[in-house]
Amino acid sequence: MARIYTSTKDLKVERGFYRLIGVEARSEQTWQSYLRGVLAFSVTGLLFVYLLQRFQAVLPYSLGLPAVPEGLSFNTAASFVANTNWQSYSPELTLGYTVQIAGLAVQNFVSAAVGIAVAIALVRGFARRKSGTIGNFWVDLTRGTLRLLLPISLLGAVVLIASGVIQNFNGFTEISTLSGGVQHLPGGPVASQEVIKNLGTNGGGFFNANAAHPFENPNAWTSLLQNVLMLMIPFSLTRTFGRMVGDPKQGHAILAVMATIFVTSLTFLTYLELKGAGTAPQLAGAAMEGKEQRFGIFASTLFGSTSTLTSTGAVNSMHDSYTALGGMMPMINMMLGEVTPGGVGSGLYGMLILAVIAVFIGGLLVGRTPEYLGKKLGPKEIKLASLFILVTPTLALVGTALSFGIPAIRADVEATSIWNPGVHGLSEVLYAFTSAANNNGSAFAGLTANTPWLNTALGIAMLLGRFIPIVFVLALAGSLAAQDKVPATAGTLPTHRPQFVGLLIGVTLIVTALTYFPVLALGPLAEGLL
Repeated sequence: MARIYTSTKDLKVERGFYRLIGVEARSEQTWQSYLRGVLAFSVTGLLFVYLLQRFQAVLPYSLGLPAVPEGLSFNTAASFVANTNWQSYSPELTLGYTVQIAGLAVQNFVSAAVGIAVAIALVRGFARRKSGTIGNFWVDLTRGTLRLLLPISLLGAVVLIASGVIQNFNGFTEISTLSGGVQHLPGGPVASQEVIKNLGTNGGGFFNANAAHPFENPNAWTSLLQNVLMLMIPFSLTRTFGRMVGDPKQGHAILAVMATIFVTSLTFLTYLELKGAGTAPQLAGAAMEGKEQRFGIFASTLFGSTSTLTSTGAVNSMHDSYTALGGMMPMINMMLGEVTPGGVGSGLYGMLILAVIAVFIGGLLVGRTPEYLGKKLGPKEIKLASLFILVTPTLALVGTALSFGIPAIRADVEATSIWNPGVHGLSEVLYAFTSAANNNGSAFAGLTANTPWLNTALGIAMLLGRFIPIVFVLALAGSLAAQDKVPATAGTLPTHRPQFVGLLIGVTLIVTALTYFPVLALGPLAEGLL
């Protein structure tokens, strides 16, 4: 990836694409121009996916399905453009193949490429000296799609097909059941979408059951492979970061933070589900509700931890059926900001923002100069980093509060959306807004989200949760790139040693997760302690 984004050579197909859209590949952009490119491309994608759904009935391979309603079309378009892939519908009963391929699968590629491009732009901000530019968005987008995501996805799709994931255009196959009834089994081009949904940390399933469906995830081997696909790019980006800033040890430090929190979260969730407090779980030997015998506890908790510690949101077990405290863990994973390792690109730039804050806090504590990778961290940089941190908690908590604080909306949510009243119902709504604001896309399965309020509110939360942080990241990248590098002195805080790794872990937990502690006490903590 470091070579992809630093190479001065363009592929022939890339040069043709640049001529088609009128882009000069060697021309670099300021952070404002880079941001305009991100927003213009994303708005175009939003409109395109929306219109595809609205005109589905007249498209080829629609499978006879009608147009998707306006509110649901907006929610779905916002979801896939924002790399969230929240789905308030049953995909196999709602979307035909053209929408799945031209709309959703395409956004799985390009929304992931956008996230990586923004992360690379921030890394350039640290690496460059006295520069007014941070790269070219259109070049970064093209290279990320054609050189990185597409080749791995082609290979991965072949492997998935060979492992039993379906790939066809068969529509619905009518079969007779043993009891004499009739069942309609859906087909579709699943493997090609399955690989990029995981590789790009997107998460949208071809079927409603997502990776718990045997056509998407046939066996333990494919489940493990999908975990590898989700983690591959986010963890590897730490090495990309180290190579691009000229100090691999800096990448190792970021990797150590991500890996430590990942392993700790997975261990805790697995323990809670194996312990399975309650008579029925103890008789079963573990909390097996919502989990499949073919995967069991560890394969379920591994997948759940991976998908919520990245921004994937795919599931092979139902988080709503986890134990009360176990169900809290995927929520906390998302509340961390999905930085351990996080989504493709978004995980790295989120962790680098936290590193900036950690350096600043460390400087205050021990009187060290607030510098990171040779760049001064002044009031402007700290304000941008702080605003970045505040966006997703604000969206998640405000969305949850409005759902219960406005009488008319609360009545609709309680009557239509929540299947489990009480504190668990609060957890379901909190999970939904946390997932949307952090661009994860997973859900507590007990919530009916296809309502006017939730379609609109969650769609807005997904868009704001994706693009407002990107504004702050690119502004920070521009500010850092304009600076000269200052030499390290005795007063410079070392940022590659175990002490800084520990500090960054502490900052990640305190600055992000503890923001949600009061509302967690009203939901999963209250349920778990009853």
